[in-house]
Order: sequence, then structure tokens, then C-alpha cells
Amino acid sequence: MRRMAAFGRLLSLALSLAMTLAACQRETGPDPLQLTGKLFVFNYRLAYATYMITLDRTKPVPDGSTVTAEFENPAGGEPLVLTRKLFPQLEKVVLESPDITCVKKARPYRVTIRVNGPDGAVLQTLETTVTSDADQSILPAEPLVIGPAYEKNPRVFRNGNAPEHFEMAKCPADLSR
Repeated sequence: MRRMAAFGRLLSLALSLAMTLAACQRETGPDPLQLTGKLFVFNYRLAYATYMITLDRTKPVPDGSTVTAEFENPAGGEPLVLTRKLFPQLEKVVLESPDITCVKKARPYRVTIRVNGPDGAVLQTLETTVTSDADQSILPAEPLVIGPAYEKNPRVFRNGNAPEHFEMAKCPADLSR
């Protein structure tokens, strides 16, 4: 009987230890952020486009950590850079680029994301591409509304009337043609 009790205690201890060790294992790997979404946002009403990247936090990061995204500039030139502080209590991270122009349909654009610790050390690097299913030409050339109350833009709605045809956005590189 004593052997059974000792065996039971030993088995209980082994199972408890195994469960504790299993709880420490991470299925998501060592990276603190996981890419969950990427797209272009075309805001027709305000006549702008942006990149939007979403990430889930899979591992805690040190307080004071930041995330930096470098977005390929569809108009050419230097990449557009965005840096945000990572807050420990937020599980999701949303990165939206500054306004962009010249987005072409079906063309992949590069995005590089770096997670930096408070000391500036790189904790993670993600590289991806974002491809649009629409061209920038779907946007109007000017915002349809202005101001905090979304009033009609008088340059578009002359005398309060809707135009018969909206001028559509053009890439500055296309204006020379």
C-alpha cells in the first residue's frame, strides 16, 4: 500500500511538473509581434490613401519598446517611416502610414517592420509586401467634405450642387503626360 501511495505522489508530482513546463512553452515562437493584416485604405470621402498593417502581440516586450515601419513610397523616393511606442497593456498594434499617392493595382509594395527595445536593440524584424486590388484613380482629386462636421467641399460642390463629373486623383508623375 505504501508503494502505491508513494507511486501516486511521484506520479502527481511528475504530472504537475510536466504541466508547469508545458505552460512555459510558447507555440508562437520567440517574436513579440505577429502580422495579422495588411491592406491599402482608400478614403473616398477625404480623398486619401494609406497603408494599414495590423499585428498581434504574442509575447511581452520591455517597457519603452517601439515599433518602426518603413513603407515603400508608391510615388518614389525615400520610404515613409512611422514609429510608435508599444504599450504593455495593448494586445493589438495598428500601423497606418502617412497619406500616399500613386498606388498601382496589383503591384506589391514593400513594408519592413522593426521592434526595438528601450535601448534601441532590434528585437524583431518583419518584411512583407502589400498589394492593392484598386488603383489610386478611384479617389477624387479633392476631398468631397471638409472640416469636423464633414461639410461639402465648396470647390467640389459649387453653389451646393453636385458636379456631373468628379475630377479623379492622378499620380504627380502622370501629370506630365
